[in-house]
Amino acid sequence: MSPFTGSAPRTEEWRHLRLTRDQDVGVATVTLARPAKLNALTFGAYADLRDLLAELSRERSVRALVLAGEGRGFCSGGDVDEIIGATLALDTARLLDFNRMTGQVVRAIRECPFPVIAAVHGVAAGAGAVLALAADFRIADPSARFAFLFTRVGLSGGDMGAAYLLPRVIGLGHATRLLMLGEPVAAAEAERIGLISELTGDGRADARAAELARRLAEGPALAYAQTKALLTAELDMPLAAAVELDAATQALLMNGADYREFHAAFTEKRPPKWQGR
Repeated sequence: MSPFTGSAPRTEEWRHLRLTRDQDVGVATVTLARPAKLNALTFGAYADLRDLLAELSRERSVRALVLAGEGRGFCSGGDVDEIIGATLALDTARLLDFNRMTGQVVRAIRECPFPVIAAVHGVAAGAGAVLALAADFRIADPSARFAFLFTRVGLSGGDMGAAYLLPRVIGLGHATRLLMLGEPVAAAEAERIGLISELTGDGRADARAAELARRLAEGPALAYAQTKALLTAELDMPLAAAVELDAATQALLMNGADYREFHAAFTEKRPPKWQGR
């Protein structure tokens, strides 16, 4: 995402989610905050999340982001009344607009230049499961359960890029089972099949996600950004193209301040002071 902006001002208030920042370390936390509805998503929540990620990407002030849910669960998916009920009244053109918007949220998570950590407790269902899937890290406590419910409402299991991302995270066999049947996956099984990055103790997902975000924010931000970009870009590349892209990326980073700083710190026997440049 280019940092250059035109006439659009910075958004002062996000009405459909809660944004907090730790400016000292460059960590942002985005909280889905409809606890009475298990943080079910609305049209506005999708649009705010898409636009927020784009805005933070342009600002370049955030070095890591935590995506969390308030209350008893992470996110129960699209609101049955405000999304499913409302879409029944839309024509095909408007339905395509909506489905493209939900996919844009996933692309924004994958393409933003900072790591995204999903802190999952309780339910992560439907679109909520895909939001967690799109994150770079999924930190979950034992209460977490994932369910890709799209076939259970009569839709394809390949919603919001799930049929692209899930096989690459857990393999085609497990992904087929989860997307076809829509059955819930408890935290222990999610850890076994590689769906979560780390299983914490009870009630520890948010705290552990915050710890990881601070660690990432204090590290070499540009190196992390390029690693994330390569992981996404090379999913569909042949080996020769991937190796060439790796070579070009490393050559650029070898001209960076952080690469020189590592050598200076090693020589002077001190911790490096990463600048993200």
